[in-house]
Amino acid sequence: MSDGRLVIDVIDNGGQWTHREWRMLRYLGVDTKILPNNTTVENLRELDGLILSGGAARVGLTGELGNCAEYLELNIPILGICAGHQFMAGFYGGQAREAPAPEFGAATINLIDGGGPLFAGTPDTQTVWESHNDEVVILPDGFVITASSNSCEIQAMENEKQDRFGLQFHPEVNDSEYGEKIFENFVKICERALKGPSGQ
Repeated sequence: MSDGRLVIDVIDNGGQWTHREWRMLRYLGVDTKILPNNTTVENLRELDGLILSGGAARVGLTGELGNCAEYLELNIPILGICAGHQFMAGFYGGQAREAPAPEFGAATINLIDGGGPLFAGTPDTQTVWESHNDEVVILPDGFVITASSNSCEIQAMENEKQDRFGLQFHPEVNDSEYGEKIFENFVKICERALKGPSGQ
């Protein structure tokens, strides 16, 4: 924690809206920086959380996301967005591949069992912004689906420990109705993790 603020950095995987993720965190009072995905783990700050940004088409499938595999070994909450979500699924034994129906623009997602802590305080049906050619098709062991849409079953996922989260859509884009709330929830998840199981 830096000067009393949480430290949550954004790993830049080449996504077009990485700066929006950084800006959202700043708006929420978080100490945040954008880092290239070839930053070594040794050169990371002492982090309370991490976001793996989106990227160009296919990079979530090929695994060409710099040091993202090393980042996923860190014992902090991590949120993967779009390509970051796809890479996370593959890292933990799931699979992503080319979507039969690529999505670009507004889409409706439906939460499953309330969507878990990342979707706390948001409605079961909401509009989000999509921009992807690829999608997660096999859920990793130890993960559950937290949101789906008609064209993409795994719109969101979380692990059982609730410190790994993946979103196929882009909460940082204004068109995602509850994107700010989702970021706020991730910040709260990082705060809780920092306090530990006792909550102290």
